[in-house]
Amino acid sequence: MKQTILAISGRPGLYKLVSRGNKNLIVEALDATHRRGPAFATDRITSLGDIAMFTDDEDVPLTDVLESLKTLEQGKKASIDVKKASGDELREYFAKVLPTFDRERVHNSDIKKLLQWYNILIENGITDFKEEEAAETGEQAPAKETQAKEASVKEAPAEETPVEEAPAKETQAKEASVKEAPAKKAPAKKAAAKKKAE
Repeated sequence: MKQTILAISGRPGLYKLVSRGNKNLIVEALDATHRRGPAFATDRITSLGDIAMFTDDEDVPLTDVLESLKTLEQGKKASIDVKKASGDELREYFAKVLPTFDRERVHNSDIKKLLQWYNILIENGITDFKEEEAAETGEQAPAKETQAKEASVKEAPAEETPVEEAPAKETQAKEASVKEAPAKKAPAKKAAAKKKAE
């Protein structure tokens, strides 16, 4: 989920990355339509893994906040009505999710957007925010190690090739010298035979 779920500036909701083109991304809307379309660099695309919430201490990754929200709601959609809730109600509710959130820098609109995103993810069956993240990182590392091992195994015979070629060249050289030697001695034998005949 970390890199494949996207927020696109100027477009409501969330999008799932489907594929990458030369100058754009193909995304699918996480709504009832599941409509696919291109997204360009000028659209200001942000993955959920790159978003964090301001707190009184260090910024907290959005995935951690979503996980806390899921724990509070026991895996169900947010119990607060985002459209009807007042600013004070939103802040009181969000304090249960992230008690240390920065009251000055986190606006009501930020809380609304977060809750809307959470509901969209839950509706689309995307619920294991932290587990998916761990699984993704866990799967990628062995794959890279395997590729590195395969590459080293494939490259090894190529390095040994000159060693194998060397004996073959020596053998050819010896065979050539053996063939050439009788040819050089042949005139000497003929000359000796002529002397005996005389």
